[in-house]
Amino acid sequence: MTRPSPYPSFASYVRARQPVLMRTARSLTANPSDAEDLLQTALAKTYVAWERIEDHRALDGYVRRALLNTRTSQWRKRKVDEFVCDELPEPEPLVCADDPAERQALHDAMWRAIMKLPARQRAMVVLRYYEDLSEVQTAEVLGVSVGTVKSAVSRALGKLREDPELVLVR
Repeated sequence: MTRPSPYPSFASYVRARQPVLMRTARSLTANPSDAEDLLQTALAKTYVAWERIEDHRALDGYVRRALLNTRTSQWRKRKVDEFVCDELPEPEPLVCADDPAERQALHDAMWRAIMKLPARQRAMVVLRYYEDLSEVQTAEVLGVSVGTVKSAVSRALGKLREDPELVLVR
């Protein structure tokens, strides 16, 4: 007979919030498998700390912080097996986004452009525009000042405006 989980609220939290948390993890990594691993690691850290987390209303922030910290550690430890190139092998032509296929192409081009950003800028753009956090909330999650968030996001948006794939869309 299996014992019930010592944290039934942890299991219900994961069931309820996994899609949102997976979206955050996917925005921090280059591929879906890495995102799944990242989320599992962050959830394992959350599970271990579950009894110490006093305010369960702030769980999303705790898990987001675990995702960012884990990903930052991975970036620091990674081998140099990724190579930057000036252009993608087969860039997709982008046209009007009225057609679902064209919308998907635009979405893919945007993610490729976001993935080119430095890790810190990418995290800030994702938290601000994909997670819909305010500048203050983003600063709190990342442990930086609001001014740092404002300037880094501004620089990141400037880079996105200059991205050759996205210039075609304007």
